[in-house]
Amino acid sequence: MENTNSDMDCTPITPNIKRNSPNILVTGTPGVGKSTLCKKLAETTGMQWLEISKIAKDNNCLEEFDEVYKCPVLDEDKLLDGLEEVMCQGGNIVDYHSCEFFPERWFDAVFVIKADNTTLYDRLKARGYEGKKLEDNIDCEIFQVILEEANNSYKKHIVHELLSITESQLQDNINRICLWLQNWFQNNNT
Repeated sequence: MENTNSDMDCTPITPNIKRNSPNILVTGTPGVGKSTLCKKLAETTGMQWLEISKIAKDNNCLEEFDEVYKCPVLDEDKLLDGLEEVMCQGGNIVDYHSCEFFPERWFDAVFVIKADNTTLYDRLKARGYEGKKLEDNIDCEIFQVILEEANNSYKKHIVHELLSITESQLQDNINRICLWLQNWFQNNNT
């Protein structure tokens, strides 16, 4: 069920960690529109957009190459160690297709982006996904694997589902997240 604006809790997830700006995680199956949303959100808010895939590549946080999925395997420990300081400062939009390995204390809100299967299939095919990689990503969306990961890894009141198929929905999602940010700043007196 999709949260409404009034349901979005802006209470700090860990009261003993005081940041001047929140950190948010934008996650979801590849192709749902995470990066498009994050780019526009960063432009609108001035928050720092952390593209985890790019950061991992630029900082040698990759291990062997997975021949089945045609992509490198992330060295999660090395990545997390490298991001700890910047995450403690706050003001970050983290963009990644998985979420369960990030520390809970890093995030004040988690936004799980979703798309219908037809739209997702078309987007992934356009990216060159095929075979097992294509099938597994579609199955991931059908079975809401990322949403389940988020609900199992973070307090449920900070996890929000957002549908992102149309340009109008993209703008609505940006507006909703900006409203959440405004409420966070009001509730945290910064």
